[in-house]
Amino acid sequence: MRRRPALLLVSAWLAVLVSGCTLGPDYQRPEVVTPKAFLYATTDAVASTDTVWWRQFGDPVLDGLIDEALAHNSNIAIATANVEQAAAVLTQSRSQLFPQVGYGLGAGRERAREPAFAAQLPNYPNPTSAYQAALSASWEIDLWGRIRRQSQAVLADVLATEEARRGVLLSLVASVADSYLQLRGLDAQLAVALQTLETYRESVDLFKLQFEYGQVSQMNVAQAESQYETAAAQIPLIESQIAQNQNALSVLIGRDPGLITRGKSIDDLALPTVPAGVPSQLLERRPDLLQSEQQLVAANAQIGAAKALYFPTISLTGAFGGASGDLSKLFQGSSRVWSYAGSVVGPIFTFGAVSGQVAQAEAGQVAALENYKLSIRNAFADVDNALVANQKLREQLAAQIKLVAALRQYNRLARLQFEGGYTSYSTVLQAEQALFPAELNEASVRASLLASAVNLYKSMGGGWVTQADALTGSTPAAPPASALPPPLF
Repeated sequence: MRRRPALLLVSAWLAVLVSGCTLGPDYQRPEVVTPKAFLYATTDAVASTDTVWWRQFGDPVLDGLIDEALAHNSNIAIATANVEQAAAVLTQSRSQLFPQVGYGLGAGRERAREPAFAAQLPNYPNPTSAYQAALSASWEIDLWGRIRRQSQAVLADVLATEEARRGVLLSLVASVADSYLQLRGLDAQLAVALQTLETYRESVDLFKLQFEYGQVSQMNVAQAESQYETAAAQIPLIESQIAQNQNALSVLIGRDPGLITRGKSIDDLALPTVPAGVPSQLLERRPDLLQSEQQLVAANAQIGAAKALYFPTISLTGAFGGASGDLSKLFQGSSRVWSYAGSVVGPIFTFGAVSGQVAQAEAGQVAALENYKLSIRNAFADVDNALVANQKLREQLAAQIKLVAALRQYNRLARLQFEGGYTSYSTVLQAEQALFPAELNEASVRASLLASAVNLYKSMGGGWVTQADALTGSTPAAPPASALPPPLF
């Protein structure tokens, strides 16, 4: 009967050990109020967010450039290395959940100062040899879940890093497509400028000839020359933009700066369909939102790790081996040595050291939560901006095409009247001065419309990122969300 209270106390202690606990709040996705539909959603949207959308442009050259970029872009290589680095940190963190086993070997020989009675002992051992070999083990019992919470935080960091890598893929594909489309738009502008320059050159030659025969005045020649120089001044500017765009695109696809092969003209490229989706799907589609959520998971886990510092740390250590002055007897029974011990260490007065860490972790969780909510709102705005830009650019291009057609008709009629002597050359000059920038603007708007489709798919995210990832050939083996081992107790 006297032993029963002690047995009950031991049984209760063992029950606590077996059950264990994990301090801190378990993560739950915060409630996010999402609109039912995007503000500028269209009725002709198609479920295409999980397709390789850039192939809808119908340009094999663009497809090849994106494939090359996915295979050779340096930013992807850097992001992949970051994921592998974070995964290695996770391995280190998880290792603390298990006993740490090691070994030790030692040997030495020593001669000490002999005492006076040593002369009376013919076999007095001096110098002496010492040999030892032992296995050691140590284990911190994660009774309060500190190590598990830290491992959860590190796992979330790994997953956030993986989503950051996927975000690089998303931005890379969009950047390559956008740069190529802008390049083709500049090519179209250069073609318009060269064609216009040739037309103006013919006018200058004609007026110079007419001036020699007294049919036109010197002012008409000067007007024709001013037109020519106006068009000529645009060409170096466009050529400079083309060269810079080519160099930027070359770097994106992993090449040294140089020429970029062209495919279809800007007029022949097809406009991709508008992808369908609802705002709530962005939470699972966009890598930046998934990354932000994993950062919130990590901050949430740090609270538990900090609160566990209020409680004692329980550690077990042990060693088993042999120690002998004779190497040949090192592993004999008489040379065997062993030890084991346990320790419980906990705080009493820390003068705010622990409470400060808890407050820091809680504030970090609040900041991560607000950042997650802000990222969601920004994502909604990105999609709405891309949708309205796509719609309005369609309308702008349609109006610009009509404007160019009207100005061409105006220019044709003005030239006919001038040649028939019914109007002055200033009317022709006015028509041509309006037509030239309108044609340049049409090429620019067409390129912007195609680029708006790129931005729309970028803002929507989707399964196409996974398909693009498959083309990289260097996808890291990121751990799944269940990578942590089951509870030890």
